[in-house]
Amino acid sequence: MRGQRYAVEVLETRLGWIEYCSIGEGTPVLFLHGGHSNCNERLCLIGFDREKYQLIVPSRPGYGNTPLDNNRTPREAAALITELINYLGLESVVLYAISAGGPTAIAFAASFPGMTRKLILASAVTKEWLNKNERMYRVASLMFRPAIQGYSWTLIRAMSRLFPSITAKQFLRQFSSVKPHPLEKRDRHELIAALNRYASNEGFMNDINQQGVDEMIAEVNCPTLIIHSAHDNSVPIDHALFAKRMIENSRIEILQNEWGHLIWIGSDSEEAFRKVEQFIGE
Repeated sequence: MRGQRYAVEVLETRLGWIEYCSIGEGTPVLFLHGGHSNCNERLCLIGFDREKYQLIVPSRPGYGNTPLDNNRTPREAAALITELINYLGLESVVLYAISAGGPTAIAFAASFPGMTRKLILASAVTKEWLNKNERMYRVASLMFRPAIQGYSWTLIRAMSRLFPSITAKQFLRQFSSVKPHPLEKRDRHELIAALNRYASNEGFMNDINQQGVDEMIAEVNCPTLIIHSAHDNSVPIDHALFAKRMIENSRIEILQNEWGHLIWIGSDSEEAFRKVEQFIGE
């Protein structure tokens, strides 16, 4: 509702601590954020009317103030999420998975079908992601391992303040295969605002080292929307096509947006939101 403010809380459960934010009223939508993010994620909430939706954003294990502890696998993380849902007094939720949040969402939908109204896989990881022999894995391991990640994000945030246009162009190359081009000021602002909330903590290294992700997806049978960009340079379109093959009750929307992985930025992000809201309302 208008005038509401985001309030972050930390809940102690029998499976461990979990940090979360909940705002709004109506259909409960639980967001499982991507790598480097936490319960302060705001980009994926753009467009949602807080008078129609209850927006719930937990910090996945290893991010924010949710410790990794014994919740390292997608199934363990999913079980922790059920503790939050029960605490909030909800019977079921729409799961909205972003990027590296995909495996946890898939594990949740597979393990707790009665609590899963629908599943949205947005730019989501749906199978084993980074090969340890790939350059992307080596760079990620160097920059974002727990002992180093704080310095890396401090540098990124400093660069974004001093050179916002250059920083946005550099990140566009990471997210999109679209040829570099002038960026709208609003788009740069949304990207930099997101970067200023990011931290990898222990979560990101845990995300990129998950095993057996492929095996869970065949157990998902709830209505599923797979929405992905053909220009995604972070999570290849193969992940979306794999999910479509493996989840019988699913449909796929392939976007041609300029920001690739970040389907929430740019004028064409409105198209992505319309498809998501239509799916939730069906």
